[in-house]
Amino acid sequence: MTWTEYFVVIIVVLIFIVVFQIAKASEYVSVLKGEKKAFEQNNRINAFLMLVFLVLGLGAAWWCNNLLYDKTLLGFPSASEHGKDIDKMMWITLALTGFVFVVTQVLLFWFAYRYQASEKRKVYYFPHNNKLELIWTVVPAIALTVLVSFGLYYWYRITGDAPKDAMEVEITGHQFGWEYRYPGKDSVLGRQNFKLVDAAKSNPLGQDWSDVANRDDLHPSELHLVKGKPVRLIIRSQDVIHDVGLAHFRLKMDAVPGTPTTLWFTPQYTTEEMKKITKNENFVYEISCDQMCGSGHYSMKGTIVVETQEEFNKWIASQKPQYDAAHPNVAEAKPAADSATSAAPAQQ
Repeated sequence: MTWTEYFVVIIVVLIFIVVFQIAKASEYVSVLKGEKKAFEQNNRINAFLMLVFLVLGLGAAWWCNNLLYDKTLLGFPSASEHGKDIDKMMWITLALTGFVFVVTQVLLFWFAYRYQASEKRKVYYFPHNNKLELIWTVVPAIALTVLVSFGLYYWYRITGDAPKDAMEVEITGHQFGWEYRYPGKDSVLGRQNFKLVDAAKSNPLGQDWSDVANRDDLHPSELHLVKGKPVRLIIRSQDVIHDVGLAHFRLKMDAVPGTPTTLWFTPQYTTEEMKKITKNENFVYEISCDQMCGSGHYSMKGTIVVETQEEFNKWIASQKPQYDAAHPNVAEAKPAADSATSAAPAQQ
């Protein structure tokens, strides 16, 4: 904020304080002058307005829910099997907190109306009650313990060991974008070294080309996953803390510099199926950064394509190893070497 903005905020606060003090002074002057009727009338009006505000507030909340619910993620099913459990936990949490919210707000505004100032009764001083304090301490503690336990259970599921047949994909975040790496036919990701990172030499991930496992690793511009097939994500960061946000799959995981993190899940709807479910022909699965990471944070997005196994096989076959991009002379020599090898038997 600029100094001008700070100055405007201070002026607004001071004006509010002055108006509030004038209102209180006018109220005290009226009482001192013996204008009790005016005070009582204002008190009744304010108490009635509290009830009006309660009804209008709850009605507005319900109306907004009906109007905007289909535009939230809860209006559509989770795109992963793990996400079903997350949605279930979310609904349980909303049910508990929603019940408490409605009850406490109704009592708050009703009490303001029911127990408005009156000369017919005196204020009852209620300093302490062990039973009440025990109830409103133990009950919330039990409820929160149950919710936290469910959360930990689901957390350890997605961060635990993935199935043996799971795909393995590496996601690396940097200001402000995502890089993806798939293992080649050897199903092994090659070594990396941050000292080798050099985008100008087609090595944005710092792959160690002396490691043979790196020779067939793929570096596509999109993340492709297979419907019904588990995928294990290895998440890295090259600079600051980022966060892989997979909103449609109800998952997220921090990308921490120097400390790889992992999670796994199973997609259950292809991109084409989600277009029909959401009734949006332009629908795409998205990776977002859910951790403020700098001035370009808002633009740090990536695209996920969920498809059938056949479609994935066709796509993966069209990708070329990053090693070829970093060593164009070697890549160009490959076809000649291959043709010479195939021609050798004919010469014999």
